[in-house]
Amino acid sequence: MNIKSLLIGSAAAFAAVSGAQAADAIVAAEPEPMEYVRVCDAFGTGFFYIPGTETCLKIGGFVRFQTGIARDELGSYQTNRGENSDWDSFTLVDINFDARNDTELGTLRSFVNLEYNADNDVDGDSGFDVDEAYIELGGFKVGFFYSWWDSGINGETDTHGTNTEFNSIAYNYDGGTWRAGISLDELEGIDANPAANNSSNGLGVAGTVGFSLGGVNLDLLGGYDTEAEEGAIRGIVSADLGPGTLQVLGVWASDPNAYWNESEWSVAASYAFKATDKLTLTPAAQYFGDVGFNSSIDQWRVGLTVGYQIVSGLDFLGTVDYNKINVSGGADTDYTRGFLRLQRNF
Repeated sequence: MNIKSLLIGSAAAFAAVSGAQAADAIVAAEPEPMEYVRVCDAFGTGFFYIPGTETCLKIGGFVRFQTGIARDELGSYQTNRGENSDWDSFTLVDINFDARNDTELGTLRSFVNLEYNADNDVDGDSGFDVDEAYIELGGFKVGFFYSWWDSGINGETDTHGTNTEFNSIAYNYDGGTWRAGISLDELEGIDANPAANNSSNGLGVAGTVGFSLGGVNLDLLGGYDTEAEEGAIRGIVSADLGPGTLQVLGVWASDPNAYWNESEWSVAASYAFKATDKLTLTPAAQYFGDVGFNSSIDQWRVGLTVGYQIVSGLDFLGTVDYNKINVSGGADTDYTRGFLRLQRNF
């Protein structure tokens, strides 16, 4: 009787253990909570938190279709097609990534802008380019980016800088009413004066100061090329006037240098007229004195830029300008150029 009871109890215990193990094998694990993408409004619209971090990211860019028109090789809006081409079209793809987060030293930012120029697949005109890539923290900025010489006046008529993008170390201060900055620029491969053979790996120093009061802004900029041992200075005045904005630019250089080698001096003006909420008309003009630092050559230019917002995110831009080069004691030259652009921003 005791043996029988022991066998029955052992069998029951084995069955219970087996049943428990079988039950454990089919119980599903609790699902991990899903983390949805969160909107980050600390740095403006379009930013979101990278999941699992406190870093905010914004992805943007544009797709641009553009056709340049010029009657000869002097018209620089078209790509290199030779003298027999009066026009050229290309498509540009631009993608940028802007990552930011707050730190005890201020906002830490990294920015990358990538471009691909799709011209054609025959003669190698298409190509990939890192347009900008830099790091910012507490007013300091390092990397490959556009300098202050890249900022001109409204419209597409003016020429305001010769080389405008470098590997640089810069510091910017913005006090609201006034602002200032300084940069050290690597002038690698820039031949500012071919006759002097200055195309080594030189150093440039640029500095800017600006003031804003009401609708008036003044920006002064200077750059010194240590390789050429020459420099240039530039000033831009901007003022809200009537239904638009009037801007005047003046630039002077001691001799050809990396920042400015177009002419010894130049003045330009534009007026961006807001005709409607979607249409902006910008007539402009520029005069170059001593073109190529040759006192016997000067040039003047007049042009018009038309901008129109077709729908939100889709813009049209068209521009045309007429140029006249005067040569003392020689033959004068004139040409007309322009482009038409359709751009979808996102």
